[in-house]
Amino acid sequence: MRRVLTVLVACAVVLGVAWELAGLPGRVTAELGATTIEMATPVAAFGLLLLFVVLYVALRLLGGMLRLPGIAARWDAERDRRRGDVAVSRALLALAAGDKGDARREAGRARRWLGDTPQTLLLAAEAGRLAGRDDEAEDMFRRLADRPDAAFLGYRGLMRQALTRQDWTEAAALARQAEAAHPGAKWLRLQRARLAIRAGNWTEALDLADNDAARAALAAGAAGAEQDPARAMKLARQAWKADASLAPAALAYATRLRADGREARAQVVIRHSWSLAPHPDLAAFALAPVTDPLARAKAAQRLAEANPEHAESRLLLARTALDAGLTGEARHQATLARDAGLNQRRLWLLLAEIEEAERGGTDAGGLAARDALRQAATADPDPEWCCGECHTSHVAWYPACPSCGAPGSLRWGSGKARALQLTPLPAAVVLSPEMDRREA
Repeated sequence: MRRVLTVLVACAVVLGVAWELAGLPGRVTAELGATTIEMATPVAAFGLLLLFVVLYVALRLLGGMLRLPGIAARWDAERDRRRGDVAVSRALLALAAGDKGDARREAGRARRWLGDTPQTLLLAAEAGRLAGRDDEAEDMFRRLADRPDAAFLGYRGLMRQALTRQDWTEAAALARQAEAAHPGAKWLRLQRARLAIRAGNWTEALDLADNDAARAALAAGAAGAEQDPARAMKLARQAWKADASLAPAALAYATRLRADGREARAQVVIRHSWSLAPHPDLAAFALAPVTDPLARAKAAQRLAEANPEHAESRLLLARTALDAGLTGEARHQATLARDAGLNQRRLWLLLAEIEEAERGGTDAGGLAARDALRQAATADPDPEWCCGECHTSHVAWYPACPSCGAPGSLRWGSGKARALQLTPLPAAVVLSPEMDRREA
């Protein structure tokens, strides 16, 4: 109904205009050279209107002809876009279904109809990776990495390929580039830390560590790998400050102090760590400058005073006393450790040595030594480095577990050995005010 009314109104307007033109009085005369044209005013007005309409139509036709290539190009582009969208959908379905042939074919069509957009390049890369065409996938990922709007996608794909090749150094470098392209991704920071650990880059791993245990272990590892003595000293001190109960951290710091000629300070560091968590390596370091057996026994007594009731202190005193020929003192200390509940293989072997040294030529001594050896065969295992994450045991300490890669997870002890503690250690490992003053 509205259209009918619109047409009627338009017709009325046209008729009104025509009526007004027909009512115009006078005549119009035009001279073109020797030719004179004369006509009524309404006819002239109608002619001008008709001329305007003809010119308008001609200009529109001319403009349409000039725009025809662009219109055709837009039609082609719209057709290619529709085809490309269909190819993208089919490529995604093929990737989800694991159909590598269709995935590569449809990804190729998508690139042909849509061009090298981030979406088509990513599809082509994933299709090539699915088909085992690593070189093809790498080329697509590198093209993505060269685009500012999709660099993160490219670096992530290249990093994944480097991980597959177990090229940890290249993967770590690509992870850094990916984080620069898209900062703030938490998973990427964790991935960078794991890759730095894999590559043995303890300094970078230390920068990415998120807890004190990891920082202490990684700083100790970085100190051991650092070539600059001043930088190594700083890292070792950082490790010891982060966790003074970690024997490798204390040893890293004390070793640097000894190399710097600060033996007294090195001994203070070892004694403080011994007071928190005694470890055989701490004792070995502290007693290394002393060669005389009796002097070593006295030095061991001074060290043991930092934690006198601990099993390690008892065993250290027993061993150094036995080496000095003080079998009575050695037996006393070993017996105290045994009576406190220590039942490890090394204790029984030490008792067997004591029996052999003190009563080796008697039947009673031989019987006691054999009994100690039988006890050693069924005793608890000696302490060792064990990962708190994967529970794998290791004969040596590492900044990160070689099995699971967890930083700072290796702790000294075994099942019962870790639980056994003749006196409780402090709940939190902190430096005493006196140590802080000395350090300052």
